[in-house]
Amino acid sequence: MYYYFAGLLIFIGLYVLVFSRNTMRMLIALEVMVKGVTLVLFAAANATKSQGLGQTLFITMLLIEVIVAVVVLAFIIHTYRQTGSLDIRKLNNLRG
Repeated sequence: MYYYFAGLLIFIGLYVLVFSRNTMRMLIALEVMVKGVTLVLFAAANATKSQGLGQTLFITMLLIEVIVAVVVLAFIIHTYRQTGSLDIRKLNNLRG
């Protein structure tokens, strides 16, 4: 049952990531996809009866997720200040 919900989360995140032009929506979609992958890790750890490994992978993935979210959010804030928009198509103006 967990795998279906995780697959749904990953699919929703991928759909929004592909078809959205707003960078904040893309960041949220990336976070939803990571939550789906985290759910798969928990389900796999539960199925193999190795709770310690699942918890270790979760903590590692959580740290990586926070670092990526902060860096991407800083990039979004910088591009918003430069372009005045969150539209991904405006990034062509940032070529140097």
